[in-house]
Amino acid sequence: MKIYLLSAGAGLLVGVVYSLLHVRSPAPPLVALIGLLGILIGEQIIPVGQQLLAGAPFHQACARSQTIAHLFGRLPGRDGAAKTAEAQAETTS
Repeated sequence: MKIYLLSAGAGLLVGVVYSLLHVRSPAPPLVALIGLLGILIGEQIIPVGQQLLAGAPFHQACARSQTIAHLFGRLPGRDGAAKTAEAQAETTS
C-alpha cells in the first residue's frame, strides 16, 4: 500500500509542477505509458552498464542487476510454476 501512496504522491507533485508552469500533460495515455517504459529502462542503464564495464556478458549483467524483475515485476504464473516444479522435485526424491 505504501508504494501506491508514494506513486500517487509523485504523480500529484508532477501535476503541481505542470500547473505552476501553466502546461497540460504533454502526452496522451499510450504515449505516456511508452514514456514510463522508457523511464524504467533508463533506470537500468547505469547498473547494467556497470556490470558490462566489469566484464560481465549482457545476460549476466541483466541478471545481476535484476533488470527483468524490475521492469516487469512479478509475472503471473511464475510463482505457481516454481511451486509446481518444487513439489514435483520433492515427490520424485
